[in-house]
Amino acid sequence: MNEPNRTRVIVLGGGYAGTHAANHLQLRDDVDVTLVNPRPEFVERIRLHQLAAGTGGATVGYDEVLNERVTRLVDSVSRIDAANRTVELASRRELPYDYLIYATGSTGAVPADVPGATEFAHSVADLESARRLRDRLESASPEIPIVVVGAGLTGIETASELAEQGRNVTLVCGGELGPSFSAGTRRSVATWFRRHNVPVLSASVVEVGPNALVLDDGSELPSVITIWTAGFGVSSLAERSGLSTDAVGRLLTDETLTSLDDERILAAGDAAAPSGEPLRMSCQSAVPLGIQAANTVLSRIVGTPAEPIRPRFVGSCVSLGRRSGVFQVARRDDSSRDLHLGGRAAALLKEYICSTVTSSLTGSSRKPGSAFWLKGAPRDVGSVEAVARS
Repeated sequence: MNEPNRTRVIVLGGGYAGTHAANHLQLRDDVDVTLVNPRPEFVERIRLHQLAAGTGGATVGYDEVLNERVTRLVDSVSRIDAANRTVELASRRELPYDYLIYATGSTGAVPADVPGATEFAHSVADLESARRLRDRLESASPEIPIVVVGAGLTGIETASELAEQGRNVTLVCGGELGPSFSAGTRRSVATWFRRHNVPVLSASVVEVGPNALVLDDGSELPSVITIWTAGFGVSSLAERSGLSTDAVGRLLTDETLTSLDDERILAAGDAAAPSGEPLRMSCQSAVPLGIQAANTVLSRIVGTPAEPIRPRFVGSCVSLGRRSGVFQVARRDDSSRDLHLGGRAAALLKEYICSTVTSSLTGSSRKPGSAFWLKGAPRDVGSVEAVARS
């Protein structure tokens, strides 16, 4: 039974968005928060490429980043029963809620339609995959050919981390190197790879084998360890639960992060698609979205209007090994400016950002409401409500 005058909130997912949301909800003493997460430790996803390469760790204890009043359950969710306001756990337990924050995050997506990819390719998108890749690399000879597929931010960081160790790395991009970067930033990254003898191939992989890849021109590329960083996926939980999602599976919401189907369900982070226009998958998006989802819940509790999200981006910081990097300066809407910082200064900035993200969680766990993020103007986007409900 729910105690009178208390509000039960379940947060699904203990990543950057979910953990910040759970901490922020502690601004009220009459809110009982339960965080459900399949892992017993917080994963610093922005460091998983370091974990895989053996150059750093990527986990922090929840005792450090989660408020002590939050109840934590190590479990997975099988289904959300919106009609009865319960979630069904894999352990067969049912949890009732008054509000639910859907922050299940995202993961990598090794394509099933590329023969051999799911069998032979590794990922660095989640903790378990990164650990398996680390073990495989540690047991392998440094001279074996390694191919990183995908030249987005994760692919660039993974390839450069291994190349700095003297590994025999090739980077395969289906199109442009660093497509979110400006031309000047791409040149800077390409120069780093040339200096470290990393071939960058503009090609697509059509088949993955245990010792080689087949490219779209029919040629074979030796690869004893293939690392797939292209693409992403999200949990099918929202779709399985009968909630409106976009084509990828992200929960469709309005600009207050409220589900189009149920005002008691909010979404944040990579699993949210506000107005069908999701923000870039990054902790730079996840932190304010997690806090905004919590603020929407707090507004509903007291009966005041919820504010729309007001994201503001400053750029993308990418490490190139442990001693170099690039910081791509962005406009408020996340479009790239023709301006970047490189070299050792960018590497130090990247490490500062990674450390700050974790320290922000620690601070908000001890003092709810202390997390700082930049705010922009409300987004000018169209509503998908009519489409979702048709």
